[in-house]
Amino acid sequence: MKTEKNRGLLSIGKMAKVNRVTIATLRLYDEMGLLRPSYIDTETGYRYYDIRQTSRLDFIRYMRELGLSLSDIQDLLQREDVTLIEEKLIEKNNQIHQQMRELKAMHEAVDRTIQSIERFRKSPESGTISLEFIDRRYILFAPCVSNFYEMGIVAYEETIQELRTQLIERNLPQILSYSLGTSVTQQDFEEERFIPDQVFIFGDRQLQEYGNNIRILDSGMYACIYLDNFDDEIKCAKELLKYCRENGYTIAGDYICEELTEFNIFDTRQRNMFLRLQIPVTFQKKT
Repeated sequence: MKTEKNRGLLSIGKMAKVNRVTIATLRLYDEMGLLRPSYIDTETGYRYYDIRQTSRLDFIRYMRELGLSLSDIQDLLQREDVTLIEEKLIEKNNQIHQQMRELKAMHEAVDRTIQSIERFRKSPESGTISLEFIDRRYILFAPCVSNFYEMGIVAYEETIQELRTQLIERNLPQILSYSLGTSVTQQDFEEERFIPDQVFIFGDRQLQEYGNNIRILDSGMYACIYLDNFDDEIKCAKELLKYCRENGYTIAGDYICEELTEFNIFDTRQRNMFLRLQIPVTFQKKT
């Protein structure tokens, strides 16, 4: 029969079982001063916990689940400062929001990659021209400092690396930097002057969290041509311009080269790119 003295006391094994922790965990908490037994039998050395100590154990477990270390929790409990606990929770809350943003960015990047691979699998032969509706897109850009059309693939690689360096400095997740694109101004394109204007990454509106160099590419009809060789871009771009002129399309914005996919599993020495060249167009509907 339980006496008034030991009523509400739980053995260490019982305390561990009802709270779904290990006995070793409770012993560690005892050693660190996080949760000491309420009573220790001097004859047997058995530890007993007051059932009301469960609330303190709940607090320790809650803080652990939030990612705080045992030493941090030990410091909080020793100081007995509610304000400090609040500050720690606010700090952790901010970290969680950052992790959520990064996971969202990762999800969207993977989703875009899946779509790009599917487009690659179902795309027409290199050199095929099409007229397509493309939804609104956001880009985070930087100005091009060298003309890789004249200087070649190495200059293009250097341009990409410079962009990625800038993005890393803005704490942008690395996975977002793989949806690449470059542009030539509308005027230069129509005059067949291939001078790269901007280099950028594609994304959604959350790119605005990482800088001010954001452009919105409005949804609309685009004249497009696909190709799988970087060196063929200018030739194919001229074919695209010729196609627009022959069909009476009005060019309505900058020329864009979008890197849909790159598979460096076939040739490890250089990018194996699959590109979609595109230009926004408008046209008169026949009545």
